[in-house]
Amino acid sequence: MIGDPSREFVDTNVLVYAFDSSAGIKQTAARKLLERLWQTGTGTFSVQVLQEFFVTVTRRVARPLSVDEAADRIREFAAWRVFSPTVDDILAAIDLHKKTRVSFWDAMVVRAAAESGCDTLWTEDLNDGQTIQGVLVRNPRTTR
Repeated sequence: MIGDPSREFVDTNVLVYAFDSSAGIKQTAARKLLERLWQTGTGTFSVQVLQEFFVTVTRRVARPLSVDEAADRIREFAAWRVFSPTVDDILAAIDLHKKTRVSFWDAMVVRAAAESGCDTLWTEDLNDGQTIQGVLVRNPRTTR
């Protein structure tokens, strides 16, 4: 709809930083971004991002969240738009992977962002300022 705020997609690494007490300046930037997206109601994730978030914050950070804490965060983020990929999305991500040489998992994130109608993808895994499938890649640490 015309006049609707732009959708913004958040990748796993940014989401994890917001809950990783050892992430320092990355945590500050991620929390600021998530706070803004909560306020504007423009945040978007995919099922893949929420799955990766769970595994990472319960196993791979300096001070892991408990399973219950991580589940509570995921319940909260279910209020955002959450993209669920189909087989067609997987095949499109494979094509994107072949064409751009980004990893398959990054191609899935780009596909999810594009299919969700997002203008912006917040991630550290791709080059800040690059546009892929009409989605502008931004890094919260390098963006004002």
